[in-house]
Amino acid sequence: MNKLFFGTIIFLFSLTLLLMWFYEFSDFRFGYLVLAVLAALTLLGIYDTVQKKHAIRRNYPVVGNFRYMLESISPEMQQYFVESNTDGRPFSRNLRALAYRRAKNVNDTHPFGTQRDIDGEDYTALRHSIYAVHPKDEDLRVTIGSKFCTQPYSSSILNISAMSFGSLSSNAIIALNRGAKKGNFLHNTGEGGIASYHLEGGDICWQIGTGYFGCRDESGRFSAKDFKEKASLPQVKMIELKLSQGAKPGHGGVLPGIKNTAEIAKIRGILQGTTVLSPPSHSAFSNPKEMIQFIAQLRELAGGKPVGFKLCIGRTEEFIELCKAMISQETWPDFITIDGAEGGTGAAPLEFSDSVGLPLEPALIFVKAALEKFNLKDEIKLIASGKVVSAFSIVKNIALGADICNSARGFMFSLGCIQSLRCNTNECPTGVATQKRGLVNGLVVTDKAERVYNFHHNTIEAVRELIGAAGHYHTNTLSVHDLVKGDEMIKLANRYFPDTVNTQV
Repeated sequence: MNKLFFGTIIFLFSLTLLLMWFYEFSDFRFGYLVLAVLAALTLLGIYDTVQKKHAIRRNYPVVGNFRYMLESISPEMQQYFVESNTDGRPFSRNLRALAYRRAKNVNDTHPFGTQRDIDGEDYTALRHSIYAVHPKDEDLRVTIGSKFCTQPYSSSILNISAMSFGSLSSNAIIALNRGAKKGNFLHNTGEGGIASYHLEGGDICWQIGTGYFGCRDESGRFSAKDFKEKASLPQVKMIELKLSQGAKPGHGGVLPGIKNTAEIAKIRGILQGTTVLSPPSHSAFSNPKEMIQFIAQLRELAGGKPVGFKLCIGRTEEFIELCKAMISQETWPDFITIDGAEGGTGAAPLEFSDSVGLPLEPALIFVKAALEKFNLKDEIKLIASGKVVSAFSIVKNIALGADICNSARGFMFSLGCIQSLRCNTNECPTGVATQKRGLVNGLVVTDKAERVYNFHHNTIEAVRELIGAAGHYHTNTLSVHDLVKGDEMIKLANRYFPDTVNTQV
């Protein structure tokens, strides 16, 4: 193949010289352009044959490079030319388009009927009522705070899930916080600490991860003094202790070194340019009893603000042990955030994203049942996180046991994210998940903040319409009985009319 390549180059080179001489085109610029291109290809071919990293390029000089070029734009090729409106991953084109339209405050209706396979096993529907109602024209909110909380927080049913400055750009964080301020909903900081970009006036939930960024001492352990100082900020409305994350449970957060700038390193108290791997577990506690005591300590240091924890359910018996510790210690968190295994992240090992943790639906059902068994559900609010974009995803999660929902990627779409799948490379083309200043500047804060607000407002309005169709005035009266899967309809009919329904249909 190498001989064929060099033979072709020499032949084209000679043919060009011959034509230039024959037609006396020595001053014809096109001929010189052809010579320059051939010379560049020749140098590239020589380099391909001597480099030792890529066998394809050594065996197929020049043309082998097209393989890597096409691979680099594979997500875009898949998204624009291959996938249908319903089979895109993690989010279908229909769901992305819905988020974009609501963020832009334009027509979000859908023509000609559903494109989903409603006969499939995963189809879940809302059981609407003949006697639909008009929910009251007021914001749908839920109060978070147990009897141990002296500063309860009135929360929207939809809030911004944890995304750190570092994972997201400064402009993205500012736009999210300004949108949260205008819409009166909560903005979770992520485990990267509180940056100045979080303090644009919006309410924030400060997330504390295993790295204790923003409240760590020189050895990387929890610093009560630093925590108390930041927890007293008026913008901080809640504290969330992160145990695990749905996209990488048991792994700890990942900040690629290429995104670890001097500013981010200063905020987190780490070394610039290094890849940051947060520990897989906390050093402040090592068992259920110590964890519950630590939560009580955080609430006291925070002046009575709501404190909870976030986890992806793995070993269910460990959650039961947590519930027992709450009862024995006679104290408990104000809320629990359940992150499903389908949750998103900026960077994670594939094995963790694909193969670890329970999906959100069974996790929610389990946690709600466990809290009810220990008579804790009325005290502890449940927050659902995992692929929340549409109004139905919110209604479904609340019907399954959640009180409110958090969304990360939904709000990323409102910022302009195109699901290019480049979050871990620092090459996000929309300026959302990058620290490259040239790309970040492409995200106009004033425009995107308005879109963040629009997405939240229009999604809440869609929730209001959905629950009204089911005969509810508020999401707090939803239950699992408002949902049904396709095959369950046959079972339901058979229960009422056992002599007339064919269960084999």
